[in-house]
Amino acid sequence: MTFDTPTDRRGTHSVKWDRMEASYGVSPEDGLAMWVADMDFRVPDCVAERVREIADQGIYAYTSFEPDYSDAIRWWMQTRHGWQVEPEAIFTTTGIVNAVGLCLDTFTAPGDGIVLFTPVYHAFARVIRAAGRRVVECPLVTRDGRYEMDFDAYDAQMTGAETMVILCSPHNPGGRVWTRDELQGVADFARRHDLLLVSDEIHHDLVFPGHRHIAMPNVDPGVLDRLVMLTAPSKTFNMAGLHTGNTIIPDPDLRARFAARMGALSVAPNSFGQAAAAAAYSPQGAAWVDALMDYLDGNRRAFDAAIARIPGLASMPLEGTFLAWVDFSGTGMEPKEFIRRVERDARIATNHGASFGTGGESFLRFNIGTQRARIEEAGERLAAAFADLQ
Repeated sequence: MTFDTPTDRRGTHSVKWDRMEASYGVSPEDGLAMWVADMDFRVPDCVAERVREIADQGIYAYTSFEPDYSDAIRWWMQTRHGWQVEPEAIFTTTGIVNAVGLCLDTFTAPGDGIVLFTPVYHAFARVIRAAGRRVVECPLVTRDGRYEMDFDAYDAQMTGAETMVILCSPHNPGGRVWTRDELQGVADFARRHDLLLVSDEIHHDLVFPGHRHIAMPNVDPGVLDRLVMLTAPSKTFNMAGLHTGNTIIPDPDLRARFAARMGALSVAPNSFGQAAAAAAYSPQGAAWVDALMDYLDGNRRAFDAAIARIPGLASMPLEGTFLAWVDFSGTGMEPKEFIRRVERDARIATNHGASFGTGGESFLRFNIGTQRARIEEAGERLAAAFADLQ
C-alpha cells in the first residue's frame, strides 16, 4: 500500500468523517474532512501485524507490555532525537490531553494562571478552564509571515499568580519548528517566573526538510528540574484512537509527585496501545515515517500552491506537522463570510481559527494528512468558492 491508495473512512465511526456534518453542516457524502488532526493513512504494517497478533490470542485479560514499550520509547528518543531517557522517567497516560490534565491536577491549584502562547492547540484552554485554572494568553507575533515569541511583552504580563507554561513544539496550528534560541528563551522565561514547563512535543517526528526539531531536554539541562515532556506515537503513526501517550519527567521529585497522583487516580495503560507503540518505535516504523514525510512534503507544496493562487489567502509556511494554517484576512471578509464559503460552497470542514485563542480569528486550520488527490480537489474547491476575488 502507498500513501496515495484511496481510503474511505465514512461509516467507520471516524470522528473526522462521520461527525463533520453534525459539527459543520458538511455532509461526508460530498464533503472533505480536513479538521480533526488524524491522517487518512493506514498505520505501518509492523503496527497492524502486532495488533492482529494480540487480537488473535482471544484473551484480553490483565496484560503488561511495559518492558517492550519502555525500551522502544528509549530507543526511539535516542536514535531519532538524540535524547537519553531513563526508564523510570516514563509514564503512560491515555494521550497528551489527559497528560495535561494530570499535570494541572498534580502541580497546580484552582485559580492558578496557566500560560499559553496563542493561538495554540484548542484543547489546552478547554482543559485548563475545566480544571478551574485561568488561561493566561501570551500572543505570538507574526514576522515575515511566521510566528515568533515576544518575551519582553510576556514578562510584562506576568503577575506572580502563574504557575505553569505549556509549550507546543512543533507548534500547532502555526507549524513552526522552534529554533534552539527560541526554545532557550522559553526555558529562561519559565525560570524567571518560576513556572513548571510542560512541553507538548507530540508532532516532534513530523518535521519537513530544512528544519530540525530539538527536544527541550537537549536545549538546557538547567530546566530539567521544572520540565515535563509530553510525546506520543499517535500523530506520527496515525494511532490516536489507541489513546497512548508518553509523559516523561526527568526530575525525581516531580516524578514522585506525578506517580503519586497517577496512583491515587488509578491511571493504567491500555495493553493494545502499549504493544502498538512498541511496534511503531522500531526500525520498520522509522522507515515508514521517513516515507510519510516525503509524501506530506508533496502535499504541503501542492496545498500551498493552490492557496497562493487565490487572492487574499495566505498559508503560513509549514515547517512541521500536517496541519496547514491559512489566513483569510487579505480577503477583507469577516470570519462568518469566509467560513460560509469554505463550508457551504467548497464543502470542506476545517477547524475555526478563533478556537485556538487570541490571534487565530482570521485563520482556518486544514489537515493535509490525506491522499494527494483530496489535496488537489480541496484546492479546486477553494478556488471556486473564492472565484470572485480572482
